[in-house]
Amino acid sequence: MKPQPRIVFVDNSLDGFRRDRMQLVRAARDLGLEIHVAAPCSRAGADDSGKDDFTVHAIPMTRKGTSMWREPATVLALLRLYRSLRPSLVHHLRLKPVLYGSLAAKLAGVPAVVNTLTGLGFVFTDQSEKTVPLRKWVEMGCQRAFRHPNLRVIFQNPDDRAVFIRKGIVTGEQAAVIKGSGVDLSVYRPSPEPEGLPIVILASRMLWDKGVAQFVEAARILKNEGVAARFALAGEPDPDNPAAIPYEQLRVWQESGEIEWWGLQDPQNMPRVLARSHIVCLPSYREGIPRILIEAAASGRPIVTTDAPGCREVVRPGVNGIIVPSRDTSSLAGALRFLIEHPETRIAMGANNRELAVQEFSQELVISQFMYVYRDLLRTASLGPTASAQAPTGTKERLRTVPGSAVPAQLRSQGRS
Repeated sequence: MKPQPRIVFVDNSLDGFRRDRMQLVRAARDLGLEIHVAAPCSRAGADDSGKDDFTVHAIPMTRKGTSMWREPATVLALLRLYRSLRPSLVHHLRLKPVLYGSLAAKLAGVPAVVNTLTGLGFVFTDQSEKTVPLRKWVEMGCQRAFRHPNLRVIFQNPDDRAVFIRKGIVTGEQAAVIKGSGVDLSVYRPSPEPEGLPIVILASRMLWDKGVAQFVEAARILKNEGVAARFALAGEPDPDNPAAIPYEQLRVWQESGEIEWWGLQDPQNMPRVLARSHIVCLPSYREGIPRILIEAAASGRPIVTTDAPGCREVVRPGVNGIIVPSRDTSSLAGALRFLIEHPETRIAMGANNRELAVQEFSQELVISQFMYVYRDLLRTASLGPTASAQAPTGTKERLRTVPGSAVPAQLRSQGRS
C-alpha cells in the first residue's frame, strides 16, 4: 500500500500556529495529507500536543537574533527531521522558518516546498545602518535556499513580491500573492455603532513600526483641538522584536490621559473589541496583510491606515476607509477627525468594508488558494492529488461606494501617487 503523503508545517511559535493556522491544517488533512508541525515550544506546549490532530516536533529556534551557534542548530534539526519523516511537502511560515527550512529541504531532497512570508519584518523596515549587513545576509540566504525545482513563495501583498523579484531572490514563476490568512466571517460580523463618544482603536503588537507614536501624537493633537473622542491602544509589546515599545512608555501615555491602553487582548475577545469601536486605525510602516484590518473589514468598521505595503491592499480610498502618508501625523489626525465628525460616512464605509471582506479576505477563499498551490506542487512531484487544479477566484461584485462628496478630495487621494 502506498504510504500516506505527509506535510510538515514549520513556524516560529507553536501557540501562534495553533491560533492562526488550524483551518489550513484541516484543509490539508482533507487533501489526504498526514500532518506534522515543527516549532519551538515549551515543555508545557509539547505536553498538551495531544489535543491536536497533528504530531508536534520541537525544534530549536529563536524569534530574534542570528547567533552563529544557534542558527545552524535550527537548520540541522530541520534537516534531520525531513530526512526522518520524508515529507511530500513542507510549508514554512514566516521569515526564519522560510530561510532555514528551505535550506534544509533542499539538502534533504524534499519534493515540494511552500514558503509563506507574512511580511518582511524588522530586517526590511528598519533603515538604520546596523540592519544593512543583516538584510544582505537574509537576501543572499533566501536566494540560495530558493533554488529548488518545485517551490512556491507566497507573499501577502504585491509590493513584497516585487521586492524579491527585483532583487533576483525569486523568479516571477515561483512567486504568488495570497492575501493573508483570511478572516472567519461567521465570527467577525457587523454590528451597530455603540452609543457614546466615538472610539478609535489601534490593535496590534505595541511596536514603533506599527505607527503607535504617530497615533498617540494624532490623539494629542485632536484632544487639544477639542475633538470629542476616545483613543485606545489594544495589545502588548513583543519582547522578541527590536522595535518593541517599553512598557513604561505605554504607561506614561496612558497616565497622560491622551490615550487608553487596554493591554493584551485574547484573540477570542477581538470581535467584542471591534464591536466597541467606531474607527480602526493602523498607521504602520509596512505589513504583509494586517490581520486587524481584515477583521475590521469583516466587522463593518471604517479604516484609517497608511500608504504602506500591505496596509493599502485593504483600503479603497473614500470607499471603505482613508489612506494617509506613512509617518505623517498631521494627515493622520485630519483623517481621524473627519471620520469622528461624520458618522454617516463611517457607517457607509463600514458597510462597504464588509463587502470587501466577503469578496477578497474570507477564510474559505484564502484556504482554497493554498490548496491550489499544494495540489499543483504535489502533482508536479507526482506524489499527491492529480485532479485538475483551478485557481479559485473571488466574486466580482462591485463595492457600494460612498457618494463622492462624502469624503474631501484631499482625503480620498492622500497617500496615492
